[in-house]
Amino acid sequence: MTSFAYLARARWSGTMRAMLWTISDLHLSFARPKPMDIFGNRWKNHAERIAAAWRARVGADDTVLLAGDTSWALKLQEALVDLEWIDALPGRKIISRGNHDYWWSSERTNRVRRSLPPGISILEGDALYAGEAVICATRGWNTPETPGFQESADRPYFERELKRLDAALAAAQQLAARQRPIIVMIHFPPFISRRPTEFARRIAAAGVTTCIYGHLHRPEDWAAATQGVVDGVYYQLTACDYLDFGPVAVRGLDR
Repeated sequence: MTSFAYLARARWSGTMRAMLWTISDLHLSFARPKPMDIFGNRWKNHAERIAAAWRARVGADDTVLLAGDTSWALKLQEALVDLEWIDALPGRKIISRGNHDYWWSSERTNRVRRSLPPGISILEGDALYAGEAVICATRGWNTPETPGFQESADRPYFERELKRLDAALAAAQQLAARQRPIIVMIHFPPFISRRPTEFARRIAAAGVTTCIYGHLHRPEDWAAATQGVVDGVYYQLTACDYLDFGPVAVRGLDR
């Protein structure tokens, strides 16, 4: 685990460049409050804890990657309250979509972009620069390996997300030009029971450096989650309750 005291000292002494941080599944609900401690005591006052850790770790020149499930809001106007709260925290923010981000449908992506606070960018099937790295993203979905996968209900979303991943990876490769690391943000885990899904296979084939994902909230799922280097890609689980409600440094970039 990265030493946050060391990071703070290095930043204070001027020896550190801007950093990439990550956290996902914030599940904010400031417009229509939804107490998250109904999902367990560990969620009590989670927004305040996230903000405190964020301010302690993240610098103004840093970037924070948030891989989905940012807001419980059903409408964009309500989600903007949560997005403005995030915008007020230090650093640049890059957000991708999760399965509970109902305020952001594919048809509304351009509208969402026009409405965003100035410090926030969103990604869906595309890519952008973030310091010395290139970031790309898609939501992902349940795959045929997922227990309970329903062919008629899940297959269309699965196929569509594969196409978005392909588009995101192509855009990232063009920006990276083999000179910069590529980071993929995907909400759904790209491994099921430690076995690669088609998402993981395409991520590895594209020469990605790091893949961050969320969605998993049970300790037993955390224990079974794939993390570390697999097929050349560093996988990192970033669900905020797994991270004890504070952003952590993006890993795998120093290989």
